[in-house]
Parts: sequence; structure tokens; C-alpha cells
Amino acid sequence: MKVILFQPQIPQNTGNIVRTCSVTGSSLILVKPLGFSVSHKKLKRAGLDYWEEVDISIIDDLVSYLESLEHPFYFFSSHAQKAHSDIPFTLDAHLIFGSETTGLPAIFREKWPELFYTLPMKSDARCLNLANTVSIVLYEGLRQHNYKFPL
Repeated sequence: MKVILFQPQIPQNTGNIVRTCSVTGSSLILVKPLGFSVSHKKLKRAGLDYWEEVDISIIDDLVSYLESLEHPFYFFSSHAQKAHSDIPFTLDAHLIFGSETTGLPAIFREKWPELFYTLPMKSDARCLNLANTVSIVLYEGLRQHNYKFPL
């Protein structure tokens, strides 16, 4: 699976997500602008030596990227109604998460409203930490495939 972070702002979150991608064999796509430099020491420290083990790419335009995909993709938002566990995950799915500060822009919900999912939370909760959310979603997808990790 591929994890896509739309305009991530907090280097420690991205570093932790790099680590999760490494241990699951997942790729990571970062969508500009980033709220930090990829050489940021907190990013490297959070990702430890996992940074070199992950296929990481940086793109400018997520809409164009998604329109060119042949693989399924899903958005995750605390404002969605459907639970992440309702997704019939495939091992080539793209999992898209918004910025820690602003989430995902309305254009994605307007264009692909049926592809928005959430992690169930109590009604007065704001949202989970981005790195935790990515881990939960990614592991649900892997669970559905009996934890079939790429070689």
C-alpha cells in the first residue's frame, strides 16, 4: 500500500510514519508544500535509520496524481461518516491523509465524496494524531490480507 500525506506540517509525525512504512513495506508520498525540510533533524530522528528503507516520493499536485491512478485510493478525515474498517482494502491501495493543521481541502470531498472514511471516535473528540491514524488504517488494510507484507 502507499501512504500519501497531503502537505504535512509536523516533522516528528512524518518521521514516525516513515518508520511505520518501513516495517510494513509501504511506500510514502509527500505532497508539497511541506511544513518542514526533508533534511530536518527531528524528521530524521523520528524516522531513525528507517528513512533509507522506504520508497519516498514528493509530488506537487495530488489531484493530477489521483486522476492518473489505476489503483484504488481512499481519503481519511475526522469529518467523514463511513468507518475505515468498511473499506475492502487491496494491497495496491493509496491511503490519503490531510495536514495536521488543516486536514484535506474541500476539492477532494467535492470530487470524490464516496471515498472518504474516518476512524470512529467519541462524538466530542477532535481527531487522533496523524501518525497514529496512519498506523491504524495501514494495519487494518494489512489485517484484511492476513498481514501479507511485501518482500
